[in-house]
Amino acid sequence: MDAITLLIDDHKRIKKMLAEGDETTERAEKTRTELFERLKDLLLSHEQMEEVVLYPALKAHPKSKDMALEAFEEHHVVDEILEELGSTPVTDETWGAKFTVAKENLEHHMGEEEDEMFPDCRKMFSKDELEQMGAKMAEIQMAAKQVRGAA
Repeated sequence: MDAITLLIDDHKRIKKMLAEGDETTERAEKTRTELFERLKDLLLSHEQMEEVVLYPALKAHPKSKDMALEAFEEHHVVDEILEELGSTPVTDETWGAKFTVAKENLEHHMGEEEDEMFPDCRKMFSKDELEQMGAKMAEIQMAAKQVRGAA
């Protein structure tokens, strides 16, 4: 599978989890806790795939360097929001609002990738290069699943 297809598949799973989380209330303590843990795990492996494979490749191209740098920064912002969300009890009245802010930031980031970055990648990289990147990303994803399975 090529890198872009793999990332878009992840985006679909992330968007589904974000929609589920946005519909919860303070009374859904177990649901929120489990969903947030699954979301964090998925986002961690997704970030690793992008930050280890895709963004460095984009950064090497003068035309896409700024786009890659912005994407790294957007990951940083989301990480900070998720860290704060993780330290807030899911029953706290602010948890839902914090989750919504995280959701909006993630949706913005994924939208930019899907609308701008990924189409540029299809132009910049050959089919073989995207397949090679996809294979590296799949290895990262598999390693993350194994770590979660062992935990």
